[in-house]
Amino acid sequence: MQIRKHIDKLLSSLNRQEWIAQLLVRLFVGYFFVETGWGKLHNLEGFAQRFAGWGIPYPHFNAALSAYTEFIAGWLIVLGIATRLASIPMIINMVVAIIAVNLKRVNSLNDFVELDEPLYALTFLWLLLSGPGWVSVDYLARRAFGRVGRPDSVSQAQYEKRAQPLGKPSTRSPMILR
Repeated sequence: MQIRKHIDKLLSSLNRQEWIAQLLVRLFVGYFFVETGWGKLHNLEGFAQRFAGWGIPYPHFNAALSAYTEFIAGWLIVLGIATRLASIPMIINMVVAIIAVNLKRVNSLNDFVELDEPLYALTFLWLLLSGPGWVSVDYLARRAFGRVGRPDSVSQAQYEKRAQPLGKPSTRSPMILR
């Protein structure tokens, strides 16, 4: 019984630290796509030629769409603005890259798991499901407007239990945990 209590305490402590992973993933992956999107935007003609070589229809339009998606969504994710919404086009971008480009070179499961794009897609899926965390513009805006409501994560719920909404008395509705 004593071991179970210690394990529960440890797991509870780890759950309160989820914001660290959310922040680090947002900063690293978001910045990576800001950088790659910027590079593609500054060589759209070459990027469109690669799209044409891969057989992607409307290569100039789709190359620009992909590059702008990476650049803009990357910034949104870094800042924690509409992270969940920004993750959706990034997942689509990665799925298109996997299907239109990478699967042609995949001969085994080992080849597939060595691709970068599935890892990026899973990272964006995690951000879509977990949210940006409480170290984000989204959270600060919700808190400033008194819309703390449902937390994005267990760690955010723990933070909100200790923090009061800006300019509001401490009479809040109970927290709803997932």
